[in-house]
Amino acid sequence: MRKDRPTTRVATIAAAVVVAFAASASAAAATTITGAGSTLVAPFVENVFAPDFASANSGDTVTYGSIGSGGGIAQISAKSVDFGASDAPMTSTQDAGCTGCVEIPWALGGTGLSYNLSGVNSLNLSGPVIADIYLGTITNWDDPKIKALNKGVTLPNEKITPVYRSDGSGDTYAFTSYLSKVSTTWASQVGFATSVSWPSGIGVGGKGNNGVAAIVTSTPGAIGNNSSFYIAQDGLHGVAIENNAGKFVHAYPADEADAANAVVKTVPNLGSLSSSTATSIASDLSIVDAPYNAPKKPKKGHKAPKLTKAQRTLLNEQAGAYPMSTFTYVIVRPDAADIALLQKFIAFAVTPAEQHKGIALGFSPLPAKISAADTKEINAL
Repeated sequence: MRKDRPTTRVATIAAAVVVAFAASASAAAATTITGAGSTLVAPFVENVFAPDFASANSGDTVTYGSIGSGGGIAQISAKSVDFGASDAPMTSTQDAGCTGCVEIPWALGGTGLSYNLSGVNSLNLSGPVIADIYLGTITNWDDPKIKALNKGVTLPNEKITPVYRSDGSGDTYAFTSYLSKVSTTWASQVGFATSVSWPSGIGVGGKGNNGVAAIVTSTPGAIGNNSSFYIAQDGLHGVAIENNAGKFVHAYPADEADAANAVVKTVPNLGSLSSSTATSIASDLSIVDAPYNAPKKPKKGHKAPKLTKAQRTLLNEQAGAYPMSTFTYVIVRPDAADIALLQKFIAFAVTPAEQHKGIALGFSPLPAKISAADTKEINAL
């Protein structure tokens, strides 16, 4: 059923926190723009957007600090960088602190769950079970609720160690937003945000996606929340999560695209709205836990109504949607001194050619409606 699954191993990101890309020795005369934030989008920025932009623009350079979405929002709010990056829309408080800032969705990815279980090469989990694991209600891998989702898999009598992000993170936002939708207990006791008060005494925190991946790698029985890129990079096993159609899917680009399309297609005329309204809708448009609207069964003795091609496509997208998909946003100030170069860089990043290169890194190209809304907002900066 699935398509476009990544087949090549993603190259390891350089260990430096900030990586600068330059096209030639003459770059000293060119302009540098700086950014910081999301670790989820870091591979895309560092391996695609920045080097390609430098090559195409006479050595203009982009530096990026992979410090987490919370840090990115704080940095752009303090005017310490030219752009921030976050996998979560800013809260009203954050928006007020970043006066005049504009959020533009520039990538589509997914946060996932990796695990460390010897001899277990595939694992299915549902939202409520994941919530119970992180709430500390389910503590062992051979719990009956996990067994019921994994027929034929021998699960060990081993303690589960939940691993989560200790820093402000868009991955945390997408993960906790999902858990809040599938578990009323989670919603009332923990809630969702880029930083939350994790249940006391349950699991361990790791800084950044790399930190979570390192803990999962070194801890038998661990399960950790980190983006699909880092799961692939570290050779970890990824959890297949049950979506609203009852299918277990991974954080692959095609499944992320299905989640986005399943939601975005239901928003009328998104790409033709005025720039400020379009981006507002795009920024607040959650694609976590995309709905599944199953066709109604016909009455006895009646034939099922024939679906149009568009209806069949939407139904297939809903059925394939990965539940923890998320847009990630670039945050800029329209009054920035280098706004013309920022416009050029962001417009370059959302071109179809650049977006397509993200597939190898676990990202899906932006839906056409979002790209149209982006173009209006970029031109209005």
